[in-house]
Amino acid sequence: MTRLDGNALAGDLADLFHVDLTTALARCAGCGHAGEIATAVVYASPMGRVMRCSTCDDVLGVFVSADGRTWFGLPGVSSIELSTESP
Repeated sequence: MTRLDGNALAGDLADLFHVDLTTALARCAGCGHAGEIATAVVYASPMGRVMRCSTCDDVLGVFVSADGRTWFGLPGVSSIELSTESP
């Protein structure tokens, strides 16, 4: 299993949400830590990717892609905050 940061999910998230979510703040439902998705810890394997909180290591999200389909869940994210400011 390969250990990466949240930027490894940039393409998948952009494909699903049509916006760059790596700079969005995700709040961990376990410990309450809020940090940019880019700073989360991602474990990647041929079966998919698991995003974990960089503070408490709880699972924030799971992403699986196969046969032109994507399954994802964000069970450990209590909120996602996006900036509405233009760059």
